[in-house]
Amino acid sequence: QVQLVESGGGLVQAGGSLRLSCAASGRTITYYTMGWFRQALGKEREFVAAISWSGDSTYYKDSVKGRFTISRDNAKNTVYLQMNSLKPEDTAVYYCAARGAWGALSVLSSTREYTYWGQGTQVTVSS
Repeated sequence: QVQLVESGGGLVQAGGSLRLSCAASGRTITYYTMGWFRQALGKEREFVAAISWSGDSTYYKDSVKGRFTISRDNAKNTVYLQMNSLKPEDTAVYYCAARGAWGALSVLSSTREYTYWGQGTQVTVSS
C-alpha cells in the first residue's frame, strides 16, 4: 500500500505561484508513475500532469503547459507540482496519484488508471 499526502495549497492572487508536494509513505514510489489531477467545484476530476519513475518523461494538460512543472525526488519519496502564472480557472482541489507502468497520454490522463490517491489540497486563485 502507498499512502499519499498532498500539501502546499492555499490562496494566491492571479499571476502568483504555488508549489504542491505529494509525500508518499508505506512503500517507495521510485518505480511508480505519478500524476497530478484536479477537481473544480461541480466538475469532474481532470488530468494535470504525469511523470515517469525516472523523471525523464512527462505529460501535461494543454492549458498548463509552460506554466506548471511536475518533478520528483525519489530519495525523498516526494513528487512536486510547481505552478506559476496561476489563473482563476486553476482553482480546484489538487490530487496526486500513483500507478505502476508509464504509458501513453490517453492512459495516464485517465483517473481509472491510477491505483493510489491522496486526499487533495485546495488551490484558490483570486482575480
